[in-house]
Amino acid sequence: MPRTPTELLSPADQERRRSLRVMKGVALGALVFMAILFVVAFALEPRIPALGYVRAAAEGGMVGALADWFAVTALFRHPLGIPIPHTAIIPKRKDEIGRSLGEFIETNFLAGEVVRAKLESTNIAATAGAWLSDPDHAELVSREASTMATGILNALSDDEVQDLIGDLAREHLLSPEWAPTIGGWLERVVDAGAHHGAVDLAVDSIETWLRANRESFSGLVSRRLPSWVPSVAMRLVDDTVYHEAVKFVAAVQADSEHPARHAVDRYLTKLAGNLQHDPATITRLEEAKSAVFDSPRVRELAAEAWNTAKTGLLKSLGDPGSALRSRMSAALGEVGDRLTTDTALQSRVNGRLSDAAVFLVDRYRHDIASIITDTVEKWDPAETTEKIELMVGRDLQYIRLNGTIVGALAGAAIYAIAHALIR
Repeated sequence: MPRTPTELLSPADQERRRSLRVMKGVALGALVFMAILFVVAFALEPRIPALGYVRAAAEGGMVGALADWFAVTALFRHPLGIPIPHTAIIPKRKDEIGRSLGEFIETNFLAGEVVRAKLESTNIAATAGAWLSDPDHAELVSREASTMATGILNALSDDEVQDLIGDLAREHLLSPEWAPTIGGWLERVVDAGAHHGAVDLAVDSIETWLRANRESFSGLVSRRLPSWVPSVAMRLVDDTVYHEAVKFVAAVQADSEHPARHAVDRYLTKLAGNLQHDPATITRLEEAKSAVFDSPRVRELAAEAWNTAKTGLLKSLGDPGSALRSRMSAALGEVGDRLTTDTALQSRVNGRLSDAAVFLVDRYRHDIASIITDTVEKWDPAETTEKIELMVGRDLQYIRLNGTIVGALAGAAIYAIAHALIR
């Protein structure tokens, strides 16, 4: 069942309507009182000449009341429903009023210098800092931010996110050639000798492995010898190979100028050059890169990583006692404390806020003001008239009441002056 216009009004508007009706009744009552007073004075004036003053006051009061009733009514509708020119001003000129109001707001309120002056007179950073430094407020912000983040995460489609990550990775990570970049980086590393530490680590690791895996050399060479070779000779060959390997690694460890080290340097130098300039090497690396990242298993791992991260985030965001929520609240409190005590930081934050606000106002003030214009244009004329009348109609009824009183005083004064001059 559709609601009546009264039911559509807010409680505040309903109260305004009641007040408006009361004031209309008072203004009408004043007019009726003047009419009754006029009739009585007009009838009794031949017997009581002094009532001429009362009659004149009543006449002036009625004229003033009717004139102001006409003026007030003409703002909102045609008086008595008669389409008199220049009446029903608000419904007829609704769109023009909206444009004028939008232009007024844009010119006088959305000016960069006005916004900057207002913001500079208010220490926003200190106020925000004092508010955030309260643990309850920091927890409130943390809770609301967690709720928003949870909503965003739940709204995201896992498939779309994975596709987006894949597209971004392919565009910014896989599409560019890696080989020239890696080759240039490797060339700078070799020129600076920064790889020597890695070579030392590799040699040390080999030496450690050799000492821990002596049995791995049993049969390493001997199993390839003819079967008629005595077993003692076979063991001797294996032991000799093992000890030579240990000695070789020890020699490399001890001598920073060992030929093996120089061989590694030459190999890395050549590899760096090939990665930058040799098409075959570049192609091999790019193909290997594509093979790795296009592997279904890699895509599965990426999907698992996103799902794991999302699940972990949702769990932490939803748990008030989680480390993430606790750290977020603590960080907000720390920011509040700094904003409260650090005047230099306050100045920087206030300056950035002022610059940002002025930029937004200067760039979008016409769009902001157009909200008023567009909104008023969409209003129904009758609805617009009612809204405005409810806002200012009660005060306008005082004009009618004042017009009645002023008219009565003027009527009595004119009658008195005329009576005094003519007689």
